[in-house]
Amino acid sequence: MAKILRKLKIPAIGGGARGRNPDYFIVVIAAAIVLFGLAMLSSASSDLGKIRFGDTYYYLKHQVAYGFSIGAAGFVFGAAIYYRRWQKLAAILLAVNVVFLLAIFLGFGFKAGGAERWLKIGPFLFQPSEMLKLTFMFYLAAWLAASAKRTKSFWEGFLPLIVLAGAIALLLIFQPSTSTVVIILFSGAIVYFLSGAKLRYIAGLFLLGTAGFLSLIFISPYRFERMTAFMNPAADVQGAGFHINQALIAVGSGGLWGTGYGQSTSKFSYLPEPIGDSIFVVIAEELGFIGAAVFTAAVFFLVLRGFLVAWRCREQFGRLLAAGIVSVIAIQTVIHIGANIGVLPLTGVPLPFVSYGGTSLAVFMTALGILVNISKYS
Repeated sequence: MAKILRKLKIPAIGGGARGRNPDYFIVVIAAAIVLFGLAMLSSASSDLGKIRFGDTYYYLKHQVAYGFSIGAAGFVFGAAIYYRRWQKLAAILLAVNVVFLLAIFLGFGFKAGGAERWLKIGPFLFQPSEMLKLTFMFYLAAWLAASAKRTKSFWEGFLPLIVLAGAIALLLIFQPSTSTVVIILFSGAIVYFLSGAKLRYIAGLFLLGTAGFLSLIFISPYRFERMTAFMNPAADVQGAGFHINQALIAVGSGGLWGTGYGQSTSKFSYLPEPIGDSIFVVIAEELGFIGAAVFTAAVFFLVLRGFLVAWRCREQFGRLLAAGIVSVIAIQTVIHIGANIGVLPLTGVPLPFVSYGGTSLAVFMTALGILVNISKYS
């Protein structure tokens, strides 16, 4: 068997190339979260679809056609392909993703909502920054797994990592997509820590990241406005504080059990971005504290199970990749929910598996498929 595996260039680890049974807990809870997300998007977008396109289910149909269908194929593909194959493709995938990011600034970008984050190639429209959440984890896990020196050495590990992360961060900031920078770099720091990096390097990453984030706030008027609205939401309820105040009112009106599915009164008339940046507010208003808590618990157990897969994995690349995938999901969920209940500054972060956006849903579902494959060899 070992000779056959060597000829196929597949490492013989754990249970071998065939693996064992996948983690069905991840499969079941992921399916439940995705279906719940489609149901909540249908509710959150019904009025908006009717007004803009004359079709109550316009956004749901679009999400299914360009997000769920591609994501389902990606999940099956990711779950079926031996995860170690991604290790050899990691550098190529990241390079292609960076080319896509650069193409946005070369006349292929599509602008919406004041940000130029979409790449339009023929009839295809997608967000390279969403894809980066997966390709960067591929590369970082493969890069750290290739040499133990990269977790301990300043010149061979810390400095190259800072240069790469800084270059990618600049591309995202110019879109602008500051929230994506925070998600990717925070997740990357967790992966770097779990690889065995020295604590002073981790501290250095957070110090540099904090300094960069604060600098962006002070040199960018709209980011500074968001921060002041977070510090004092009541100061300008019709201006900078409008979004967060409407979100808090809607969350509060949901009470313990909610107003009922489809019965939100704020999703069209008052709440900005009810199908994207504020969809958790619709969940809390319609399903109440109980419904929001059940959803949050489901994501929590998915992340917890993902870290368990990472902990059980006997091989460094799989361990770091699994940790990176669930870190992205966890951090993005925390930022979205925190921003909508007033404990974090308001920012344009979609809720994983729920918010409208085909690229985001497809990427996260594909990432979960890869996590399932890693679980077969844990």
